Amino acid sequence: MPSPTPRTPLTRERVVRAAIGLADREGLAALTMRRLGAELGVQAMSLYKHVSSKDQILDEVVEEIFGGIEVTDLDAGWEEAMRQRAHATRTALSAHPWAIGLLESRGASGPASTRYVDAVLGCLRSAGFSLEDAAHAFWTLDSFVYGHVLQESRASAPPDGRAEEAAPTADLDSSDYPHLAEVVARASEFSVDAEFDYGLELILAALSGARARRG
Repeated sequence: MPSPTPRTPLTRERVVRAAIGLADREGLAALTMRRLGAELGVQAMSLYKHVSSKDQILDEVVEEIFGGIEVTDLDAGWEEAMRQRAHATRTALSAHPWAIGLLESRGASGPASTRYVDAVLGCLRSAGFSLEDAAHAFWTLDSFVYGHVLQESRASAPPDGRAEEAAPTADLDSSDYPHLAEVVARASEFSVDAEFDYGLELILAALSGARARRG
């Protein structure tokens, strides 16, 4: 009689990955200790051998996501570093849009998230930004990226990044809504990728100008 297949050992890393997978499929509200235990094929109490509480799991999830955001080689110059960071952050969060509120509520509490924030601020400070302006730049860039990811996820744009399916599909009376009708008529010319780049470059140009004026 063949021996039973050994069960994969439960580890903190497996618990965190399972938590992220569960939230990806069913939303953050579905992430309970009981549901996570069922996901891993164990009783909820077994999870406490590896994590102290649901709060720790949420902190570890934040760490896992921040750890996946590449902190660019800061020798590239602050604008290029911020540009690449924005794209990397968008990529990481687009895979887990539910995590944006969690990232903000938990803050930079672990080594990966703290290192990430410190590296970005250090890049801006080294480029000549004052303490206040570096904080403003960090906040503004992240607010743009987070907002864009939320809009993109809610619009359910198709995989190729085209935005035409995100536009209103109902026929619009151009006499009642002339400006919106113009945009809808040209929706195929827009893409979420291009919109992201457009907004990002506007912000970088504004930050560059503010830095030069305060030089």
